[in-house]
Amino acid sequence: MGVTSRDVARLAGVSQPTVSRALRGDPRVAAATRQRVEDAVAALGYVPSEAGRALVTRTTRRVGIVVTDLTNPFYPQLIGPLHDELEKHGYRIMVFAERSDSLTAVEHLVDGSVDGVVLLTTTVGSRLPVELARRGMPFVCLNRETDSGLGDAAVVDNTTGGRMVADYLVDLGHRRLAGVFGPENTSTGRDRELGFRLALADAGIGIAPECSMHGPFEFDMGYEGMLRLLELPERPSAVFCGNDVVAIGALNAAMSAGVNVPADISVVGFDDIPMAGWEAFRLTTVGNDLTEMSVKAAQLLVRRLADRRGGHDDGGQRRVVLEPVLVERTTASAPPAH
Repeated sequence: MGVTSRDVARLAGVSQPTVSRALRGDPRVAAATRQRVEDAVAALGYVPSEAGRALVTRTTRRVGIVVTDLTNPFYPQLIGPLHDELEKHGYRIMVFAERSDSLTAVEHLVDGSVDGVVLLTTTVGSRLPVELARRGMPFVCLNRETDSGLGDAAVVDNTTGGRMVADYLVDLGHRRLAGVFGPENTSTGRDRELGFRLALADAGIGIAPECSMHGPFEFDMGYEGMLRLLELPERPSAVFCGNDVVAIGALNAAMSAGVNVPADISVVGFDDIPMAGWEAFRLTTVGNDLTEMSVKAAQLLVRRLADRRGGHDDGGQRRVVLEPVLVERTTASAPPAH
């Protein structure tokens, strides 16, 4: 049989409940007593049981991260800072790579294995936020959010970002523009397109139906979308892509078709993931501090969990909105002369 908390209590000369209180940082335990307990733990090589600690504190110190597509290079940029910030506050993460609207995800998240949830890939009409709220599970939406107003959120101002792209391309002289937008059922895809179209409308410019496409935030969407645009009798002179992964697909399609970017066609993305700055791409894009966005989301959730434990949760949504920045590189320039 392994070392138990009773053995630690005996060596430290305290009661077993005092050992439990000392190990969970209870401020009622005197510093000298806590030191004796820690010395006994070190001497005996005692490892506290997470299950036992959860029963005593009614917390697991774990946070569930729901993300649908781990193959997308965007999401690891969020998960790393999330992990680091939550770890500072004593939480570990569990990644759930499931569809965000599946009932299986709901059951896994409310089975007592996590204290709170971070949603990375929720859709506008996802049932998961509604179910989490109904069952009293604290959660925060990161990058994407829903229209329900449920849960806290840390996002970038996507509408403003879309406007920035349109203004930039119009100022360069582009008048025939295209959009390979993201999914219409995501706040990111919808709001980036909205901002882009609104700014173009302000300039008296529309997007031809054949120049507007919607689809997943994936390489293939950008690749296939660009090939379709290049086959049009009248090509657009610039393309706004819903995110950087789509834009990189578009750049590859242009290269395979022998079309020069930006001399023949300009391409702009969104997110400014590390790949966007690689010499192979040098993608002009809209960026924001992904690390800061993740840290803010973690802090929102930690604060919510603390408020609930303390019994003073106001229940209102807390929302952090980061400002976007246009990052100029080499994939956009003035349109070709005719």
